[in-house]
Amino acid sequence: MQRESDLYAPLKSYLEAQGYEVKGEVGAADVVALRKDEAPLIIELKLRITLSLFHQAIARLTVTDHVYVAVPRPKGKTARRALKDNLALCRRIGLGFITVREDGTVEVQCDPGPYAPRKSKKKQERLLREFQRLRGDPNDGGATRHGIVTGYRQDALACAAYLANTGPEKGAIVAKSTKVANATTIMRDNHYGWFEKVETGVYGLTRAGRQGLKDWAFSAPLD
Repeated sequence: MQRESDLYAPLKSYLEAQGYEVKGEVGAADVVALRKDEAPLIIELKLRITLSLFHQAIARLTVTDHVYVAVPRPKGKTARRALKDNLALCRRIGLGFITVREDGTVEVQCDPGPYAPRKSKKKQERLLREFQRLRGDPNDGGATRHGIVTGYRQDALACAAYLANTGPEKGAIVAKSTKVANATTIMRDNHYGWFEKVETGVYGLTRAGRQGLKDWAFSAPLD
């Protein structure tokens, strides 16, 4: 679909099949549909999701509660993720969301209405665990050129710093000395390439690990 008007025909047919009378470009609205004595239904069209699209749709909420945004159905993995995020946003602000496929199939992703998201206890617990795990406030300035400091990375840094001073050591001793309970697992999984297995249960620091200590020196774990 190359033009916003390409969205209009399938939307008009879809709404007419449900008993609406449909007209385009009515006042400031892209599409207006009426059915009997019901409140007007308004649809704002765009070839892609933009901030201005949401601004327009929110403005139409002063006219009616039945406001939708409509865009062509996106393709690709990244686009599908964006579709999911935009669907959540529409629900959050009370807008309906419609996508139109290349063959003209109209898909109503959600209808307008109040939205009360379900709270996830599991996500809350995960957030609190990460909060408690972080030593200090290493991300107070946002992400660095090396990335975000996580509790896991701080634990890995603690292990790396210990090995830098002692040389290869048993995982159990590293765990006890650094107070990083899962030190052995961190060194064995070696997500950052910082550790190497010297012998059973004994780990040493790699060249990448020494560089990691330099790169992340600002976030060194606090005592």
